[in-house]
Amino acid sequence: MKDIQQVLDQLGIKLVNHGISTGQNSWDGAGESFESFSPVNGAMIAQISSAGKEDYDKVVAVAQKAFTEWRSVPAPRRGEIVRQMGDQLRFFKTDLGTLVSYEMGKSLQEGLGEVQEMIDICDFAVGLSRQLYGLTMHSERPQHRMYEQWHPLGIVGIISAFNFPVAVWSWNSMLAWVCGDVCIWKPSEKTPLTALACQNIISKVLKDNQLPEGISCLLTGGKEAGEWLSADTRIPLISATGSTRMGRLVAESVGRRLGRSLLELGGNNAIIVTPSADLNVAIPGIVFGAVGTAGQRCTSTRRLIVHKDIYEDVKKRLVKAYAQLRIGDPLNENNHVGPLIDVQAVEQYERSAKEVLDQGGVFLIEPQKLSGSGFESGCYVAPCIAEVSNDFAIVQHETFAPILYLISYDTLDEAIAIQNDVPQGLSSAIFTLNVRESELYLSAAGSDCGIANVNIGTSGAEIGGAFGGEKETGGGRESGSDAWKAYMRRQTNTINYGNALPLAQGIKFEID
Repeated sequence: MKDIQQVLDQLGIKLVNHGISTGQNSWDGAGESFESFSPVNGAMIAQISSAGKEDYDKVVAVAQKAFTEWRSVPAPRRGEIVRQMGDQLRFFKTDLGTLVSYEMGKSLQEGLGEVQEMIDICDFAVGLSRQLYGLTMHSERPQHRMYEQWHPLGIVGIISAFNFPVAVWSWNSMLAWVCGDVCIWKPSEKTPLTALACQNIISKVLKDNQLPEGISCLLTGGKEAGEWLSADTRIPLISATGSTRMGRLVAESVGRRLGRSLLELGGNNAIIVTPSADLNVAIPGIVFGAVGTAGQRCTSTRRLIVHKDIYEDVKKRLVKAYAQLRIGDPLNENNHVGPLIDVQAVEQYERSAKEVLDQGGVFLIEPQKLSGSGFESGCYVAPCIAEVSNDFAIVQHETFAPILYLISYDTLDEAIAIQNDVPQGLSSAIFTLNVRESELYLSAAGSDCGIANVNIGTSGAEIGGAFGGEKETGGGRESGSDAWKAYMRRQTNTINYGNALPLAQGIKFEID
């Protein structure tokens, strides 16, 4: 494998880097600069500048100008541009996946998998570019025809989170681009380099096709940059991924100006295990869901709800499985679990573990901050398991760390009620070989989440399905199915091809 400096060179990332980009043109922002550190080893990777208000307005102006040209490009041609972007991502997959792993801390396999998701959504969007269908309707008036069509919205503001630093952006941007929109991306300040790398890749495709640079814009910075986007009436849609707290602020700001917001926020995801479950299938799904990405997925398994008859057996299997986990450098493919994103996340892990004990929980596997050789960054922790009650305040909260809460139940109705009895509603799963149990779980009386799975875990959503959740998860949908409609405006058209004009309610005007 290349060393990290070779990867940075290949992706066009310098030690001191510009932070603002409108396609081919980039510059130092007037805001305060900040540094990107790797949670893998604590090393500083690069220094990034953030946008000032004048930088922001310049970016929006360039995007507005680009939209007037891009919206008139036929959708299949827009799809061809996205196809070329997918090819470039294939070419850079190893380098970009390695950078995702190094900057964010997820395992190399997961970093490569995240880039593959980008490639997959490009393929999906290419097909979609020829399927932006409207409906035709029969008119009640003679010699009239009705139909609906979909038009681009304009600028789409994308605010992304650190845990999937490139994939979630691509879910939004690739769909927005085939729909005829242009994008301004505000990545997490914790993972700016992967965003710069993506912008370099996309910019080359736009330049090679002599397309306006403002189709893809990058805006680095902190909370203030997100606030500018959310309050800006020139941006009809804000797609924001992150915490519920952040989402509320975005929704309030966008709502005040009657704009649109697409929110993908927190998850407090549960797996139900019934007596009929195949535990040889269930245990790997539970463990991966709980410890994958060090518990920093919005779809990570937080709660495990197990029938009392198999509760002790599941506990023993989990303890045995956790004992086999290898924690360390995520670029080493032998390791299962990498670091948390930063030392603040470690502190949150420790506070949450203390709250578990304070509220009466018991740890089967103790929480631990890891130190010593290989853990010098201070960002490594041990995945842990606690027996709790679902009504504990800490269990009702989304903890972005590898803490799994274990809960027992008597009846399936009780288990479903426990699962649904949290403020969030993103992902959920049940392990059962009983068709009645699975169908109840998927019915209107079952899971209240946006994602409900049978005999697979809570994480690992495919791009073909719409991704998102209910309640405090925000209600937005990204990626597949008909999520594309969020990036367009619907227009109903009526055509009169006759020689008379029938008026509503039979009204007549006598006009000479």
